[in-house]
Amino acid sequence: MQSIAPGLTRSGLRAGPRRWPASAWLPLPGGGPGGCVPRARSILRLPRARLDWRLTHVPRAAAMSAPAPSIAVVLLSGGLDSATALAMARAEGLRCHALSVDYGQRHRAELTAAGAVARQLGAAAHTIVPLDLRPIGGSALTDSAIAVPETPTDGIPITYVPARNTLLLALALGLAETIGASQIVIGVNALDYSGYPDCRPAFIAKFQELAAVATKAGIEGNAPRIHAPLIDLTKAEIIRRGTELGVDYALTVSCYQADDQGRACGRCDSCRLRAEGFRAAGLPDPTRYA
Repeated sequence: MQSIAPGLTRSGLRAGPRRWPASAWLPLPGGGPGGCVPRARSILRLPRARLDWRLTHVPRAAAMSAPAPSIAVVLLSGGLDSATALAMARAEGLRCHALSVDYGQRHRAELTAAGAVARQLGAAAHTIVPLDLRPIGGSALTDSAIAVPETPTDGIPITYVPARNTLLLALALGLAETIGASQIVIGVNALDYSGYPDCRPAFIAKFQELAAVATKAGIEGNAPRIHAPLIDLTKAEIIRRGTELGVDYALTVSCYQADDQGRACGRCDSCRLRAEGFRAAGLPDPTRYA
């Protein structure tokens, strides 16, 4: 580039090309000689309209690149909570890599739902990792011989999957390190939930400590933040927030024993919490029931 507006006269009419002396240039990436633009005392002689044109029509090669969005790994089960967590991360401008785990759960409908939710909410990628927990057993969600309770129970219910969130976060931590993610987002909730120990703030805090010492990124001071945006929200608050962000809850599957088409039983603990949440939020429940 040889001038700020080559060939313009004081009146704005075109004239022959003008070359600015070297002393009249100020440093600016993408400018003239050596990456410069003319000094203010030179360009103030141009009509304001012409000056504005130059400042707002920066050549493509001279424009400063916008910073790349931060990357987040979002654990996505296909249920209501994780869909909301993904929507919240997207609303923050994060580039989200959704991660689902095929751990041998009773039905695959939630994994199908996870794919639909990832597409609807604009995830940059969606990865499903196989990790069969059925040989470990101990849960109604991984052992078909154990019935899913259909009435409230005392204590931690049999639908708790031993160490599941520890394993899921470990996988997310590995992916985060691989792709340079600054956050891991998990949709755990400690208010309207079934009492699982790995959904509590204490668990998230301890895993954050683990992330700082268990990986190369961690010991270099770049451990991703473990973010649980729903942890202190009621189910109604979660649903309202997701609705504001455009989550299509009809795509989600929360039921512990949904059929192959993703239709809910309407009797298990997860169905009960979901239905009560929509009722308390004052919003229509799009859940499909068998």
